[in-house]
Amino acid sequence: MSRARAGSVGGPTADAHTPDRARVRRLAERAAPDYEDAAWLPRQVADALMEHLAPVRMTPARVLDAGAGTGICSRLLARRFPDARIVNLDSSASMLCDARGRTRRWFSRHAFACGDAESLPVADGSMDLVVSSLMLPCCGSPDAILAEFHRVLAPEGLLMFTSLGPDSLRELRESWMAVDPEVHVHAFIDMHDLGDALLRAGFRDVVMDVERFTGRYPDVASLTGELKRLGSSNAARGSRKGLTTPHLVAAMAEAYESQRSECTLPASFEVVFGHGWRAPVQSVAVSADDMFRVAGGG
Repeated sequence: MSRARAGSVGGPTADAHTPDRARVRRLAERAAPDYEDAAWLPRQVADALMEHLAPVRMTPARVLDAGAGTGICSRLLARRFPDARIVNLDSSASMLCDARGRTRRWFSRHAFACGDAESLPVADGSMDLVVSSLMLPCCGSPDAILAEFHRVLAPEGLLMFTSLGPDSLRELRESWMAVDPEVHVHAFIDMHDLGDALLRAGFRDVVMDVERFTGRYPDVASLTGELKRLGSSNAARGSRKGLTTPHLVAAMAEAYESQRSECTLPASFEVVFGHGWRAPVQSVAVSADDMFRVAGGG
């Protein structure tokens, strides 16, 4: 694992960045039973996110895990903040059902809510910490989601998230581009664009970082099968609507073979880490007359 500055690959269209939200939900529902068995990357990213959180001195009473999936991050958060109320939120009821089954029932401080990140079923200013790991790639523009995160955070609350950068699945994307111009791999948002989005949402003291992870697979089918079990098959709006022909799949697999080393095929994942704080409430000097009017005295 190494840290590096994010870069972009090519110039993907807007449709390559924008997921079909209904398809994203369907893929997540189907993936729920097998997700944990395939989730080496979400687990490693969650562990790394906890390392990023370790230097932060806070004792949150209420924590939101947005895009909780099967609860990988939530379980780690519960260990770090044993007295906190952990809210597991996801758009997939099946994922949440699995997460609920993996938590200890007695004295559990976990709560579970099915909802959309662009319209969180959470009260304004009610969370001290919002954590979201690898959810943003399943969404469109990050602005609406980050604005919601900012809304639900209490003053001086913290947002910490991970996403995927544009070098993720580079080998798979390039192999498809060599044989077919259609969108076969989702395009991911650059670290600097995510940082700008945090600032637009009103966050302060924004910090962005990148770590790189590499998976190794005996063949392309093992990689694409794992992505399917994670619910991470291509859901970009610009993707082909019909079935991809076996001929094209075989041609892509042959192109991918040029990447083989040490008897395995690599798959790169550029993981973006970001965090930002909600500003504290600014005190305002109020005169006696103003106080009287605020109190309803006429």
